[in-house]
Amino acid sequence: MTVTNVIEVKGVWKSFKTVQAVKGIDLRIPKGEFVAILGPNGAGKTTLVEMIEGIQKPDAGEITIMGKKWKGNENELHGIIGLSLQETRFIDKLRVTETLNLFAAFFGLGRTRVDEIINIVGLEEKRTSYVVNLSGGQRQRLAIGISLLNNPAILLLDEPTTGLDPNARREIWDILQNLKEESKTSMILTTHYMEEAENLCDYIVIMDNGNILKEGTLQELLEEDSVEKIVEFTADHIPVNKIIYSGDSSFSVYPGETKEKGFVRLNNFETQLPAFMSFMKENNITIKHMECRRKTLDDLFVSLTGRTINE
Repeated sequence: MTVTNVIEVKGVWKSFKTVQAVKGIDLRIPKGEFVAILGPNGAGKTTLVEMIEGIQKPDAGEITIMGKKWKGNENELHGIIGLSLQETRFIDKLRVTETLNLFAAFFGLGRTRVDEIINIVGLEEKRTSYVVNLSGGQRQRLAIGISLLNNPAILLLDEPTTGLDPNARREIWDILQNLKEESKTSMILTTHYMEEAENLCDYIVIMDNGNILKEGTLQELLEEDSVEKIVEFTADHIPVNKIIYSGDSSFSVYPGETKEKGFVRLNNFETQLPAFMSFMKENNITIKHMECRRKTLDDLFVSLTGRTINE
């Protein structure tokens, strides 16, 4: 039997006491595709991935991996999945090679594969270092190395770069880009970094409050509202969430990255931009800088939820 979707999630629900973490989600992951599940903290990303991993059981719905359910197929499925959890704890007084040898033994793998992994994740100079002496980025590279030991058909990474500095994050991206180019591994990556999803993944699923809000390729997501323009500006103060009326339509002012930055989303540039400028003048708000830029995933998230992904 040929399996085109390596993972299928059908009508899955999951709650914890009074919190409905996942609400009737359907999701399909094709073979060889890198998929980002993008959303803020509390969106349900980790719960969804833990159900796919077999760590959590759905309250309702069905999950199949390579056409098989977890129950009764645990050993087989564990052998084809590589995973890195949101937080990985190691034995501090083991060296890098010793840690990898320990996990390699679970799969009956030897030193040759350990040496390959050390090279893949760029830890050659740290192979004899104790884990306790690794930086955060190096520890995360080690975690990804462990997830790749068994040459997994499916790789599940839960926010692998959270808390890392930009250089360490880029190093993780390079490892995953090389994997994408050199293997047929399918990957699910949960993240709240827009740039991470854009750079690494073929397909993006946007989640919030346990629901999938939108999904598609980056091009599909950003071109769906292609007439929309984003005008970003800097001013002495920002009239956040103020509604501006222009003819038969209206639009809002959204907060930017700092307290002096904001942006507006314009569907009709010719009529709404003058309305925006008049509004600012009438409210004695001085614009220091303004530019029109391309739409981003963050803009899309704001349009779907009314807030930025990190709020």
